[in-house]
Amino acid sequence: MSNAATAVHSPAAGKAAPMTTEAVLQNHLQAARIGVDAIMQDYTDQSVLITHYATYRGLAGIRRFFTALFEELPAGFFDTVTMQRQEIVGEVAYILWQREPVITQATDTFVVRNGKILVQTFAAYSRR
Repeated sequence: MSNAATAVHSPAAGKAAPMTTEAVLQNHLQAARIGVDAIMQDYTDQSVLITHYATYRGLAGIRRFFTALFEELPAGFFDTVTMQRQEIVGEVAYILWQREPVITQATDTFVVRNGKILVQTFAAYSRR
């Protein structure tokens, strides 16, 4: 397994450009600071998001999850997240993070293919 996901189209150059798993993860983390529309650019209709509550499939389902999440979280939530661990192995990225006092510990695992998140798992723990 290589750390490079298959090429995606670069709007600036109009050519295919390699998108690494790390680049997709960094884009996703930055998009979380912007909002739902920015986050949704990381997914396709084939994407699946598995959480401790439910499984969301495709763009519509994943959008529902993130829309509800952003409505629940305080403004600027992702600006102050503390990353505890980040590991990338081929197409798989893993992060362990927190944002006290709202989230004591959270974990996400991403499978990246063709420059998009194919599968993501998410679980969070809070003392509330």
